[in-house]
Amino acid sequence: MSHASYELKAETRERVGKGSSRELRRNGLIPAVIYGDKKAPISIALSTKEVTQRIHAGGFMTTVATIDVNGEKISVLPKDYQLDPVRDFTMHVDFLRVSADSKVTVQVPVHFVNEEKSPGIKVGGMLNIVRHDVELHCPANDIPEFLTVDLDGLKIGDSIHISHIKLPKGTSPVIADRDFTVATIVGTAAAKEEEAEGEATAE
Repeated sequence: MSHASYELKAETRERVGKGSSRELRRNGLIPAVIYGDKKAPISIALSTKEVTQRIHAGGFMTTVATIDVNGEKISVLPKDYQLDPVRDFTMHVDFLRVSADSKVTVQVPVHFVNEEKSPGIKVGGMLNIVRHDVELHCPANDIPEFLTVDLDGLKIGDSIHISHIKLPKGTSPVIADRDFTVATIVGTAAAKEEEAEGEATAE
């Protein structure tokens, strides 16, 4: 389910600071940092175009990438990035070093399917999404691209909790102390009346 891994070429940055960042951006590069795994952080420069393409392609924060830094290949997971609010290009990226057995914490988006098979929505109820994404502990090499919630058969008043969602093996929610709600089917007054009438005639 996860996006295919990809590789980015990078060079190390000797100079860091505002002036050098501006100079990099003029040359079509962005500053980035690789940290974690109990090693010293490495300051690198990456192609702005390549990184921005990856962000727009989706799944950026949930896909492990390989960064080739002067010939050394490092497995990383993007942890944070900044976009220029005006011109929508990437300003900076933080990458976390990962190995095959690393556990990482990621926000995984939730997708809802079979809306048309939900009796609650059919009678005019609405899907009220409480969490658009769920924070999970996952193996770095097996991060789900998204979680799927099946709305088939759900009526007004039904709630979907995290326990209803099939999580991939080795994956667990960060909130472990309660079965939290991901979404509910809520009704309008008219929909509730219709449903009640429907139930009366169904008896």
